[in-house]
Amino acid sequence: MWLKPEEVLLKNALKLWVTQKSSCYFVLQRRRGHGEGGARLSGRLVGALDAVLDSNARVAPFRILLQVPGSQVYSPIACGATLEEINQHWDWLEQNLLHTLSVFDNKDDIASFVKGKVKALIAEESSSRLAEQEEEPEKFREALVKFVARFNFPEAEKLVTYYSCCCWKGRVPRQGWLYLSINHLCFYSFFLGKELRLVIPWVDIQKLERTSNVFLTDTIRITTQNKERDFSMFLNLDEVFRIMEQLADVTLRRLLDNEVFDVDPDLQEPSQITKRDLEARAQNEFFRAFFRLPRKEKLRTVEDCALWTPFSRCHTAGRMFTSDSYICFASREDGRCTVVLPLREVVSIEKMEDTSLLPSPILVSIRSKMAFQFIELRDREGLVESLLARLNRVHADRPVHYDTLAGEGEDVVGVFYSGLCGNPKFGDLEMVSPPSSEESEEKSLPPHLAPLTPLFPQPGSPRPDCHLVGEQVKVSLWNDHLAEYGSTVCMFRTEKIRKLVAMGIPEALRGRLWLLFSDAVTDLESHPGYYGKLVEESLGRSCLVTEEIERDLHRSLPEHPAFQNETGIAALRRVLTAYAHHNPRIGYCQSMNILTSVLLLYAKEEEAFWLLVAVCERMLPDYFSHRVIGAQVDQSVFEELIKEHLPELAEHMNDLSALASVSLSWFLTLFLSIMPLESAVNVVDCFFYDGIKAIFQLGLAVLEATVEELCSSKDDSQALVTLSRFLDHIRNEDSPGPPVGSHHACFSDDQEPHPVTDIADLIRDSYEKFGDQSVEQIEHLRCKHRIRVLQGHEDTTRQNVVSRACDRDALAHMLSCYWGQPGLVALRHDPSRPYAEQYRIDAQQFTRLFLLLSPWTCGAHTEILAERTFRLLDDNMDQLLEFRAFASCLDTMYNGEMNEKIKLLYRLHIPPALTENDRDSQSPLRSPLLSTSRPLTFGKSHGDTVDYQKQLKQMIRDLAKEKDRTEKELPKMSQREFIQFCKTLYSMFHEDPEENILYQAIATVTTLLLQIGEVGQRSSSSGSSCQECAEEMPGPAASPEDSVFAEPGRPAQDTQAFPAMAEGVWSVSLEHILASLLTEQSLVNFFEKPLDIKSKLENAKTNQYGLKTLELSRQPQPDGKL
Repeated sequence: MWLKPEEVLLKNALKLWVTQKSSCYFVLQRRRGHGEGGARLSGRLVGALDAVLDSNARVAPFRILLQVPGSQVYSPIACGATLEEINQHWDWLEQNLLHTLSVFDNKDDIASFVKGKVKALIAEESSSRLAEQEEEPEKFREALVKFVARFNFPEAEKLVTYYSCCCWKGRVPRQGWLYLSINHLCFYSFFLGKELRLVIPWVDIQKLERTSNVFLTDTIRITTQNKERDFSMFLNLDEVFRIMEQLADVTLRRLLDNEVFDVDPDLQEPSQITKRDLEARAQNEFFRAFFRLPRKEKLRTVEDCALWTPFSRCHTAGRMFTSDSYICFASREDGRCTVVLPLREVVSIEKMEDTSLLPSPILVSIRSKMAFQFIELRDREGLVESLLARLNRVHADRPVHYDTLAGEGEDVVGVFYSGLCGNPKFGDLEMVSPPSSEESEEKSLPPHLAPLTPLFPQPGSPRPDCHLVGEQVKVSLWNDHLAEYGSTVCMFRTEKIRKLVAMGIPEALRGRLWLLFSDAVTDLESHPGYYGKLVEESLGRSCLVTEEIERDLHRSLPEHPAFQNETGIAALRRVLTAYAHHNPRIGYCQSMNILTSVLLLYAKEEEAFWLLVAVCERMLPDYFSHRVIGAQVDQSVFEELIKEHLPELAEHMNDLSALASVSLSWFLTLFLSIMPLESAVNVVDCFFYDGIKAIFQLGLAVLEATVEELCSSKDDSQALVTLSRFLDHIRNEDSPGPPVGSHHACFSDDQEPHPVTDIADLIRDSYEKFGDQSVEQIEHLRCKHRIRVLQGHEDTTRQNVVSRACDRDALAHMLSCYWGQPGLVALRHDPSRPYAEQYRIDAQQFTRLFLLLSPWTCGAHTEILAERTFRLLDDNMDQLLEFRAFASCLDTMYNGEMNEKIKLLYRLHIPPALTENDRDSQSPLRSPLLSTSRPLTFGKSHGDTVDYQKQLKQMIRDLAKEKDRTEKELPKMSQREFIQFCKTLYSMFHEDPEENILYQAIATVTTLLLQIGEVGQRSSSSGSSCQECAEEMPGPAASPEDSVFAEPGRPAQDTQAFPAMAEGVWSVSLEHILASLLTEQSLVNFFEKPLDIKSKLENAKTNQYGLKTLELSRQPQPDGKL
């Protein structure tokens, strides 16, 4: 790679570099220590220096210097990761420059000519790369060369960015370089002659979090299926963590399926992703979530500024956000003031006179004759120019139609108004009494064009007059507020309006304010006639979606009179069918019918449609789909908030996921399905103003109000009943309509009356106690938990290795070969489930698959191993396994790391996999025939001996320190179980090319483990009151060449002679076994060698029929006897 020439002093460089070639003008050097086998001290020291010092860590092992005769200053012009690469640059210099330089007389001319030529080569090389997109192209190009050389990824693997950091291995940090590519997280370190390469695919990351350890307060922890990795000492940890989150999220979204997630267009092509793209994506997501804007909105600029707020008579400091269709403002002080200005509402954008009191001001005027003054804008000229261009584009695409019903001297305040208002103008509103049936029939408007609540009043005794007076007072308060703060979507949104919303929006204003808070009114005005067109196109069509809608129509608020007749049912059918036609990606999902029913009660039919669009596509993204990913993510976030705010409840309920059976409906239906309607609509009020934050804090308030009863509950079912009773007895004392009876409880009348809770008090408590959660915090928690939810969904990668090795047709064909009886297919195949869970197999079918596909071939012992594996995977003990479990087991065997494979083998030799009635129970190995009295000294092929006593003591000390605290500890292995474990290992080595070496290695490890078990046995005996039960069992001495197993022909010793307690005292753990195996390189190589499942699959296709025929021939033939 060509480098931008920079001057260096050669005498300083000679300490770290060795000259390989030289000419009159060029010198080729090798980094000291590279190519020397790593054995010399100088190489190790230089390697450690490269890893620790940032300035030297970027240097490649080979470089070419430009030298001018007579000068002590040299200039690096090329570097290379390999000798071949640097030789190509050297050859180019000899062929193209060396002879040309002889014509120059001045040495300065030589240096200038060569440097100019190298810069031209760099420019030509960079034009075909993405390096120029980075902030520091030169450094990025160097890092890219090292990334390719160190990890040997295909060319399509795009490096996004890189950082200097430490990777912690236990308590030891390894300084090195972290490389983040589109599909992998990679770490490289070279320290004191030891090289470390770490590669983690993004799809394998289950948890990504910021945490702290004993030494550092802030680290990034990456959790995969079986490991945790900590990275620290970043210069900008916030930036690194944000990039990691984005890469993991984008990769998992792309992998899952595009039906659920719309990846940003800029990220559709992985090879074009850059660090800037990911940072912009993170900003876009926050921008859209904070202001609850459509997904198509792309953030263009963010400017610090101040906005004139007339209600406080001063300028409020904050930030301006601009996108293709919006200008938004948020104050620095959270909740003080927020403004959303759709460009459709904007009439003009003007620059004002710049003064000392009003520096760099602009004025944004809107249709309702209001103006917004922004000052202290740095790039005012460019901002106004870009905003005017977007404003012209918006008005050209969708011309604005002004309201012609308003008087000439009156303010134009909007076209659409609530059906409960007698005047189209959104001014002073008076209470509108529910019309009588005669008045309803005389209306000129069709019934479905107006909200359903006044047309179908609730039956029952009317409320006292005081409730109607209270409603009039609310209307008066809202009129005063709207007159001062604005009555359109461009209103000033402050803490005062939040308090009004928490009190409950008056029914006369509810539909209109829902439209304004959600900005659905902008979509409504931007698409005139669109809803009517959808209704015409969708009605009359019959498909699966319309059938589902028809089934749920009469289940939608059946207690309300509006949906007890065809008028309400028809309106609900039209809205749901139109939305399914509008967004076929979502179509129709359960719970949409309940939400739409409530929208129709307070808004016109077309308004209800656009409110539904806003909820499904902006306010609750990814909720309404067959996977309900968004709801699952928010459930995980809710569980974390419970642990943070209600620790006593989290401690009492060990498994908070049990609450999901109740709380999931809180999020999907906004409490509408589990709370009386008159109370639930107040929750919907808060939701339309504050978004999902309102549901989180209300859910916490519900749990906080019932925490004593929940903590005293005996089981989960009692806790869920407590929650249901509490929610069913929430009342709205200020509702102007007649009280609505409970339709959610299922308790008998003889139960003790439950205390009633006022919804206004509950909402007020939720804001006071849990309202401190900001949108930014919630979005961060969502991103954190989305990675885990996506990773667990379908187990698309790690838990389905077979689907990566062959296509699904081949997989289905293979499965079809193992059904014993044709009738079993229908019983054990459920096509409605995810693919990896559709099939279930019994023990016999599992054994067939295991024999064909398992890489662990143990001769006759393979069937026994298959039976144990089946018992291990059969968690629910129904004698049937989902194919997902078998594929996950194969994944560990083929692709797992050594510790994962040893852990699987370990579990196969302890209960429940290994039982007392195991088929191998008649083996002489069932009895403890091993001798551990011989010394731990073994002969080697060259006659040397190795004393393992010191290693044993150090190993036990290390194991006590390095014990894994993140995983549940596995039970220790008894001596009988250990013997079976060793027998399996011996069987696996049969017919291996390194068979003899492996046998010798396992004999060494086995004796070492026996000694470890005896050390533990003696330790247990010395501390026990029953020392006589732990006496040491004498055994015959054996030579190093003897096998650790008894010969098959030798009679077994009497098992009764062995003390009954000895087996329980003698034990080894997984950590002991793993540490012992790591002492023998041949065993490490055996378990880490790559395995190819594709060849196994090909052989299985040819061998499966022969195997099946062989097993059928073994079955006993019927002899006619009963």
